[in-house]
Amino acid sequence: MQLQFLGATGTVTGSRYLLRHGDATILVDCGLFQGFKQLRLRNWEPLPVAPKTIDAVVLTHAHIDHSGYLPLLARQGFRGRVYCTSATHELCKILLTDSGHLQEEEAKFANRHGFSKHKPALPLYTREDAERCLKLFSPRPFAEAFEALPGLTARLEPSGHMLGSAFVHLSDGQRSVLFSGDIGRPNDPVLRPPVQVPGADYLLVESTYGNRKHEETDALEKLETVINQTAARGGVLVIPAFAVGRAQSLMYGIYQLKKQGRIHHLPVYLDSPMAIDATRLYHAHRDEHRLSPEECEGMCHAAKIVNKVEESKALSAGRGPMVIISASGMATGGRVVHHLKSFAPDRRNTILFAGYQAGGTRGAAILHGASTVRIHGEDVPIRAEVASLDNLSAHADADEIIAWLRGFTQTPRRTFVTHGEPEAADALRSRIDHELGWAVSVPDYLQTVELE
Repeated sequence: MQLQFLGATGTVTGSRYLLRHGDATILVDCGLFQGFKQLRLRNWEPLPVAPKTIDAVVLTHAHIDHSGYLPLLARQGFRGRVYCTSATHELCKILLTDSGHLQEEEAKFANRHGFSKHKPALPLYTREDAERCLKLFSPRPFAEAFEALPGLTARLEPSGHMLGSAFVHLSDGQRSVLFSGDIGRPNDPVLRPPVQVPGADYLLVESTYGNRKHEETDALEKLETVINQTAARGGVLVIPAFAVGRAQSLMYGIYQLKKQGRIHHLPVYLDSPMAIDATRLYHAHRDEHRLSPEECEGMCHAAKIVNKVEESKALSAGRGPMVIISASGMATGGRVVHHLKSFAPDRRNTILFAGYQAGGTRGAAILHGASTVRIHGEDVPIRAEVASLDNLSAHADADEIIAWLRGFTQTPRRTFVTHGEPEAADALRSRIDHELGWAVSVPDYLQTVELE
């Protein structure tokens, strides 16, 4: 058995792991690279293996950095099955088609306004490509073993990161490999905690927050403060939020604050078609979250839904006080970019980040104090207040990851730390080495290892 790291090395994005088993090949996760340009360019490079030779794909979850390369993989010849949970399948219908649509729209916008260096600017893939790849999906229930390839058994266990997210366990009867994907948090207010798994012979563990501990502040209290202070200035609160997960946590928090009378009666808008569709799935997958039917209903109606482009444009031209929740979470594209262009230059307004900001993204630049960011070929000044709600993260922090690993009853022969910036990955490697005494390393991009 041979494992090659095609992504999520030295970065939190581009999750792709190629496992060769005899004459068969399986890809665990199939994500897009995001952030720095040199990483995004990898999305345009050919894979080191012909897509038509890959026999199957298994997804840990639906986020674009784990699933977003699938439409291109299928367009280039992949014809195998894509295994995942039911909720991941439903979310990929939303996220992948929207990703293709956004890329088409951004290419059209760049060509119309002439700010791209490419003539013409082209999308990486289209909505049609995304719709075509969805025909390859084969959902599987949690905790039930299935044959992913001849002689290779797979099992999906709840990881608590988002609806449908799973730990992927693969075994050929002699060796087993566990892919953590993104590990959720034990005390998330919406999602159920990650299950404790017994371990495996080989482990790939994420390290997004491998060198950090989440703030112990009350997230609801901080959200209340930011909303009220911005409203008192007559400002607009813009929240770039991942359409699946963070948008719903924010809406649940706003629902609670409204119910308890802790925030001003100001309009709240959810301006993300993806988030709107994803929120409805919380009713269909109640066994994966903590919310009662009443709380689920309250969350779904905590904000006014903005569907049409014309309505979104009207929001960008509007005035506060109001709250706008819009994708994408790292401000890399989507409607939130237009809102930032409109509201970031005004000191009365606030930009609130509620999730991880990968290096090289607009979100990371704004959060780290950039005075301007480039949007649609223009340098937009950042004069609005910038705040973060770290405690709403859906990723386990370093202490929570270590606690999860301590629950293993089988010590891995070797652990690979992935899906983290270099400093975070090495910090987690060091803790696993010193605190657990496990054989552990941080793999390099395209590195291949033999799993004895």
